[in-house]
Amino acid sequence: MTRSNGSNFSPFDVITVILGGGAGTRLFPLTKERAKPAVPLAGKYRLVDIPISLAIHSDLKRIFILTQFQSSSLHRHIQQSYRFDDYSQGFVELLAAQQTMKGSYWYQGTADAVRQNLSHFTSHPHELVLILAGDQLYRMNFRELIEEHVATCADLTVAVTPVRQSLVGGFGIVRVTEERRIASFVEKPKEPSLLKKLAIGDPFVSLLRLPPEEPQYWASTGIYLFNRKVLANALMSGEPDFGKDVIPRLLSSHRVFAYVHSGYWEDIGTIRAFYEANLDLCEPQPKFDFYDSRFPIYTRARYLPSSKISQADVSGSLIAEGSVISEAKIKHSLIGIRSIVLPGATIKDTLLLGNDYYETDAQVLGAEGRGLPRMGIGRNSFLEGTIVDKNSRVGDNVRVSPAGKPANMDGDCFFVRDGLVIIPRGGIVPHGTVI
Repeated sequence: MTRSNGSNFSPFDVITVILGGGAGTRLFPLTKERAKPAVPLAGKYRLVDIPISLAIHSDLKRIFILTQFQSSSLHRHIQQSYRFDDYSQGFVELLAAQQTMKGSYWYQGTADAVRQNLSHFTSHPHELVLILAGDQLYRMNFRELIEEHVATCADLTVAVTPVRQSLVGGFGIVRVTEERRIASFVEKPKEPSLLKKLAIGDPFVSLLRLPPEEPQYWASTGIYLFNRKVLANALMSGEPDFGKDVIPRLLSSHRVFAYVHSGYWEDIGTIRAFYEANLDLCEPQPKFDFYDSRFPIYTRARYLPSSKISQADVSGSLIAEGSVISEAKIKHSLIGIRSIVLPGATIKDTLLLGNDYYETDAQVLGAEGRGLPRMGIGRNSFLEGTIVDKNSRVGDNVRVSPAGKPANMDGDCFFVRDGLVIIPRGGIVPHGTVI
């Protein structure tokens, strides 16, 4: 990478900031006891493993993670997963919202979170600040983004990706000129006349081979690359959010460019998006590839045994390590670490997020003595269209399906969100229950 004056950029010119997010209400109940970036992914990872791994592969190893909500499990995961040696000068540092002499309030938005932590960043030499979200699934070479930022002499570069019109209401939508400069930024537009102006036209439609039958729009991915001084000055106004406030204001006074990401990108912001992104990994050719040995996704090393599958019928599924499946039927489902599935059970179009530990024989007997199921999926139970969070106990002869239920409701031992049944973390579904 080179500066505009011709000198070389090094990774130590960049610090990376990962936003831990707020309460994550759209992912409830998965965020009932954990931050969004700590939500399990693909049977063995956490969502935060994606941006951290991408940063490491881009040789950006000075990483700050800003957290504030239900962050204990996220902190534990980071501390157990990411340790750099003394010679790399890399780190992953957690910065939790805290009371200071300047204020005693939580982060009010994405920009406010960065503003409250600027003093921590300035203790490390840098010229660029890369800001990432902690709840997205994608692959991106951040070195290419940085090179383009430098080549255009940009003050700010925003990574954008094309989305269909049906998805526009959930994103900040930008209008990009042929020079890839951002001309306007509109948060969640709805007016037909405005949408017509924001639709992607040529040459991008032709270059990216976008489908002509449905209009496409440039959505901000929430990935921003700021020049250090521009960021500090932009935050002085006290505005809370980058997308709603800071970036639209900078368009008229600064060089703001778009970095086009045309590959897979998914915002894991809702239960439905989380469910579909995970189930897609069970496809023969998933949209996101965890099997690229050149760029592995890192996570905590658990040293679990291989999964044990005894006389089971398994098709179109992923089974993480340490699972024990006996005489069960698993169809198009994702089975997380240490999952226990007993004989006769049927798991269909379902996510089992796994368990944090194995029960001992004494613990199993103790649970049964109290009339509780053992941890895992009981005998002859049937689950369809369901997400079972960690350490849950689903008893024998249980039937769970979203069929005939409203899109959203709360039950005695379950929730329904986005048309999917969720058994919450540590949930107990008694023997014989029908949901």
